[in-house]
Amino acid sequence: MMQRLTGSRTSSVRTESLTMARRRRSRTGFFFLSLLFLAAFTLFAPLPSLSSLSPPLRSSSPIREVNTRKFEIKNDKFWKDGQPFQIIGGDLHYFRVLPEYWEDRLLRAKALGLNTIQTYVPWNLHEPRPGNLVFEGIADIVAFLKLCQKLDFLVMLRPGPYICAEWDLGGFPAWLLATNPPLRLRSSDPAFLHLVDRWWGNLLPKIAPFLYDEGGPIVMVQIENEYGSYGDDKAYLHHLVTVARRHLGDDVILYTTDGGTRETLEKGTIRGDTVFSAVDFSTGDDPRPIFKLQKEYNAPGKSPPLCAEFYTGWLTHWGENIANTGAHFTAAALDRILSLKGSAVLYMAHGGTNFGFYNGANTGADEFDYKPDLTSYDYDAPIRESGDVDNAKFKALRGVVKRHSAASIPSVPSNNEKKGYGLIQLQKTESLFDLINKIDPIGVVESENPTSMESVGQMFGFLLYTSAYAAKDQGGNLLIPNVHDRAQVFISCPSEDNGGRLTYVENMGRINYGSHLFDRKGILSPVYLDGNILKSWKMVAIPFQNLNEVLDINPIKETAHSIINKTWTLNIKDIEEASIEPALYAGCFVVNEIKDTFISFRGWGKGIAFVNEFNIGRFWPSTGPQCNLYVPAPLLRHGENNLVIFELESPNPELVVHSVDHPDFNCSSNSKSSSLHQL
Repeated sequence: MMQRLTGSRTSSVRTESLTMARRRRSRTGFFFLSLLFLAAFTLFAPLPSLSSLSPPLRSSSPIREVNTRKFEIKNDKFWKDGQPFQIIGGDLHYFRVLPEYWEDRLLRAKALGLNTIQTYVPWNLHEPRPGNLVFEGIADIVAFLKLCQKLDFLVMLRPGPYICAEWDLGGFPAWLLATNPPLRLRSSDPAFLHLVDRWWGNLLPKIAPFLYDEGGPIVMVQIENEYGSYGDDKAYLHHLVTVARRHLGDDVILYTTDGGTRETLEKGTIRGDTVFSAVDFSTGDDPRPIFKLQKEYNAPGKSPPLCAEFYTGWLTHWGENIANTGAHFTAAALDRILSLKGSAVLYMAHGGTNFGFYNGANTGADEFDYKPDLTSYDYDAPIRESGDVDNAKFKALRGVVKRHSAASIPSVPSNNEKKGYGLIQLQKTESLFDLINKIDPIGVVESENPTSMESVGQMFGFLLYTSAYAAKDQGGNLLIPNVHDRAQVFISCPSEDNGGRLTYVENMGRINYGSHLFDRKGILSPVYLDGNILKSWKMVAIPFQNLNEVLDINPIKETAHSIINKTWTLNIKDIEEASIEPALYAGCFVVNEIKDTFISFRGWGKGIAFVNEFNIGRFWPSTGPQCNLYVPAPLLRHGENNLVIFELESPNPELVVHSVDHPDFNCSSNSKSSSLHQL
């Protein structure tokens, strides 16, 4: 027997009438509880390094030897090598694009007319575990900077330590949440600053050779990120400035970015000429009064008007319609800024993809109104998720940039070709409980009460909580007051007097913005049965691989290898058992010509997907709006390719998906709001 309840963070979760049917002692039943309290997790295989893109950038450069390179601020203008310079830039995040496609996307940004690339640096990508530093594959920031240099871009670098970015925990590593006593993030808490100093002590020396006066592309380095919208701890900001100067010297321009209001600028800026204060504001707002206000927070002559985040689109959460802003409206707003001789950075020029489970989340009216972000970070940007530029917004913005740019703009490249590889037949390979049986008992954590994911070292993905209870003929009431984010509860009814309870909790992405940033995952409260606290818990981490980590046990790899050269016979039993419990489904598809593609999950419930062991992200077509997941061509290979799906709810009745040649953001549910935010 299965029963499904849906709920949200606002409410306790209560399961009524857990009745032990004595006449069915020989069988096991399940009560399936689906709490839409949303959480996250990641599997990824490291990608190849691009460190050989170009030679190191050091003072041996001929330009550096004659000492003509200088980027500075004076007379309320930016100056590059002694000439006034207008920044017409765009955000393009290396960690949302496969390294094999970095150059492709940068060339498209060049064709848009941009002269500067702005990018964040996510701490959690580069240090997934304390002291475990990762700077390879998709985390190879040095290779990305070299590529920007090769293509003649300037770079505005945003190393945080907090980045927001619709990225899990705003870029902070989740292990910060496991520290006791709890850290005060984004503050002058000495314990927090010690860890920031250690992180920047590893990062900043790597980027120092790429500063502009050293022959590199970096002209500005941001301190924190929109801090005025969060706090007013000036000691924290001053500490970051001190650390940045220690590693980067006194010549590089440090800057802050805050909303264009007096309140945010008062709290988020550092007065004087030590740090340049930039602003951001809603697209379409009159830039003149905001730039005038900006001057109050910079030293005289040190305030070139700069909108450091000019929004070309917007983010989208699950359960919402896909964000869309008009091309001509956006272009007209940019034209107003550039006509004032102001500078602007398009956020985003190219959004990319939240591969795996690094997507962030926001809150609505309160912390319980939880809103996780889509896998796609298309952002309605002029360069679409798959790199397409044949669209009205790209053309309109390019026209504006062309009118204001003194430099010639390259021709527009064609869209990359896409291909649909057709129907992919899947077969159920393992259930959730099959996976559990493979877990090494040494990795099981026992505790009197349930503890958070972070406290048991499961930073992303899924955690299984198990406990026992006394069986009752009349059933009982199960109450879980606080769970982040989404739980499925299975109740077994054995012949003995004791029953077993399995609670499977999914982390769907930590909050990345606002006052509720400290977002631990898992069961965060006692669990009650008929008012009595359940004790003696076991926590079992489900071993799915993260983007920047390699696991000793990888069920996706095992499943993928098991389907190669295997002939299946799909029978009725496969379909009948498909919806009983979360399970892995696998299949193969043949690629004769390698092109970008999309996997359509229409007809499926909710889960995660892997192509050739690479986590392409979450699907949730029953909630929408995203139906298809993007599969970049570099993930594919000639011949057989494997697809593995971990379905949490209800698979397609025919166990098929389709590879198609287009995105699709038109999946919807008639009960989106209730399923996401109400019990």
